[in-house]
Amino acid sequence: MLLALLLIPLLAFAAILSGSKARTAATIAAGLNLVLGLAAALSFALSDSSRLWNFSVDVLQRPHIQLSLELFDGMSVIMLLLSVIVTFAAVFSGKAPDGREKLYYGSSLLISAGAIGAFLSTDLFFFYAFHELALIPTFLMIGMLGRGDRKAIAWKITIYLGFGSLVLLAGLVWLASAFGTFSIPAMLEQGPLADASAQKSIAAFLILGFGILVSLFPFHSWAAPAYASAPAPTAMLHAGVLKKFGLYGLLRLAVPLLPDGLSAWLVPLCVLLLGNIVWVGLVTISQKRLDGMLGNSSVMHMGYIFLGIAALAAPGLNEIALPAAVLLMFAHGISIAMLFGLADRIERVTGTLDLQKLGGLAKSAPALAFLFGLVGMASIGLPGLANFAGEVMIFIASFVNYDPAAGLGPVQITCIIAISGVVISAVYMLRAYRSIFQGPAVDCTRKAADLTLSDRIPAVLLAVTLLAVGIFPNLLLSLLK
Repeated sequence: MLLALLLIPLLAFAAILSGSKARTAATIAAGLNLVLGLAAALSFALSDSSRLWNFSVDVLQRPHIQLSLELFDGMSVIMLLLSVIVTFAAVFSGKAPDGREKLYYGSSLLISAGAIGAFLSTDLFFFYAFHELALIPTFLMIGMLGRGDRKAIAWKITIYLGFGSLVLLAGLVWLASAFGTFSIPAMLEQGPLADASAQKSIAAFLILGFGILVSLFPFHSWAAPAYASAPAPTAMLHAGVLKKFGLYGLLRLAVPLLPDGLSAWLVPLCVLLLGNIVWVGLVTISQKRLDGMLGNSSVMHMGYIFLGIAALAAPGLNEIALPAAVLLMFAHGISIAMLFGLADRIERVTGTLDLQKLGGLAKSAPALAFLFGLVGMASIGLPGLANFAGEVMIFIASFVNYDPAAGLGPVQITCIIAISGVVISAVYMLRAYRSIFQGPAVDCTRKAADLTLSDRIPAVLLAVTLLAVGIFPNLLLSLLK
């Protein structure tokens, strides 16, 4: 049954190329995948019957490579839920340029299929290959339909992500060679790699490769311009879903298989993640356009999830860090997707995202103002919303193995400094909300239309998700059993 989650968007893409109405085909495919994804998660939560969803077929005997899709554990299920929810919202958000509907909706489906395939694959080859599949339409959408200097930006992300992918490929091949298999479950059964020196070297490749894909400081400068330039569905899917591939990969592979190697790089990792939170946070405050602010905000918040990974890398058992990181990955994916979707609506009704040219939009678009305020509060960690639960758990996880007699360790010091990011987030988000929605109306906002039904459907879906998980985080955490 999991194969259907890949075939549906691919068949819809084929139908679009064959002349079917692009938006209709994409909407039907996204809706079907949303239903299937929710059903798969419910099946996993209620019983062991989730194994009936799994799919496997041999592709190559030597080396043994399988197209194997599994609801392997709660982490893969949560990433599947994130993918299908954001895909459904992304298809509804934005408006395709005239004559470019095939590229616009077809690319969105391919990005979604690649992300779903990567999160469900239990074979290292396809785990990597599906992610690369999703990058191709991302480059095309930015280069052909993006804003601003889109061609230069498309080349920049191609170089950055291409280099990151090559480093990651070297690390994954080394990992598969060390374990003698491409099967991730078989690797996990063997336990951590015995050779400590090899652990450290492979961990360096994975941290660098996955880190570039996640925009870990200082390899982050591709992300904000790419999201600011990208069409709404591409920004929503990449920032909300595909960027989580690198974090998922570190949690899936480096943490259980290379614990000593990851621990050896703990201090450098802590320094770099603070670059995301503090340095990029200050850059975010300085932004004059909403799209640039949201792009840098997305980069900044990756630092908190890396803090959860650092807590896992520190000596001692930490049972909170993994659920915390996964929960924040989900919460950030939902919130940033909603922010980019609403930002696109603001640009369509006002003609600009320049914060200095906006004002008073709440008077003519109260529903837009309410929903943007809600997700803005989620992104800065307001209690009762999903991001708050994830961030608080990250901070708690950082002190799980704290020994007062031994003093503060790298993770505790990093956490104390990282908490300043909460204030930074509040500054840039509240300033943006005031600039856009408060004060006297200006020419471009005075007669701006409010959200239409097609705009409200994805926004409400994402908002309800943030509220549900924020009020009852165990909806997701119970899957991590």
